[in-house]
Amino acid sequence: MKQQSTDSHRFAFGANWAEFLTVLDEERIQEAEKSLKTMLEVQQLEGKTFLDIGSGSGLFSLAARRLGAKVYSFDYDAQSVACTDELKHRYFPNDTQWQVEPGSAIDERYMESLGKFDIVYSWGVLHHTGAMYTGIELAQKRVAGGGKLFISIYNDQGLKSHIWWIVKYLYNKLPYPINMVYAYTLGFLSKTIVLIKYTLKLKPMIAIEAWLNYKKKRGMSMSHDMIDWMGGFPFEFARFSVLVDYFKIKGFELVKGGEASSLGCHELVLKRRELGLG
Repeated sequence: MKQQSTDSHRFAFGANWAEFLTVLDEERIQEAEKSLKTMLEVQQLEGKTFLDIGSGSGLFSLAARRLGAKVYSFDYDAQSVACTDELKHRYFPNDTQWQVEPGSAIDERYMESLGKFDIVYSWGVLHHTGAMYTGIELAQKRVAGGGKLFISIYNDQGLKSHIWWIVKYLYNKLPYPINMVYAYTLGFLSKTIVLIKYTLKLKPMIAIEAWLNYKKKRGMSMSHDMIDWMGGFPFEFARFSVLVDYFKIKGFELVKGGEASSLGCHELVLKRRELGLG
């Protein structure tokens, strides 16, 4: 199986997701379901097939299954596969409509073996493979005619993104627990800067409310996301317009999305035309 990256300092995503499962609760699961329903503009997924590329903790595979989809989950990271499998056994034991296995998003032969899906989901994954555009190309090929691709890719901020590349590279060079101190120090420093910025605008509650309501952001955890932000490596990025133009050529239309204005990820929900190419 093709490697996700030749860089030996790849971030241990699975270890971070294993920690996240210790705080996973019903409210977070419901927020994940809400995210899927809102972005995909559906109330349920009964009768639909759902491919989760880079399933991570397994939270969104679980959400899709609870909404009625037949789910296929895979991840390159062994601990991430174990996390997804744990959620399957915890909530859907012996379920034949949810399959979990290891796999690489940039292995062409493996990806082709999966077939086509009504919904292909890959949030914050392909920019960490070390071959982002290969991953994007292979992901869009898995979408059936009339199906949807829900993808999230880091914003290209120019010089700032290259600085973030260095930040993430250094995290993965540092030994534990120094890397954790490094990550939390930079993370809280960046949040302090955001708070100061909004305070100077006399709107400090914008920053504070975002922190207090973080669980409502796809059901995720701010502390675990912070480690992912600081350590997520390999790290690539793209402009929103470039992604939209690329998918248009491949036979997709943008039906819902959000362009990141600074640090963060673009979100795109794209629908393949019935007779689209790709």
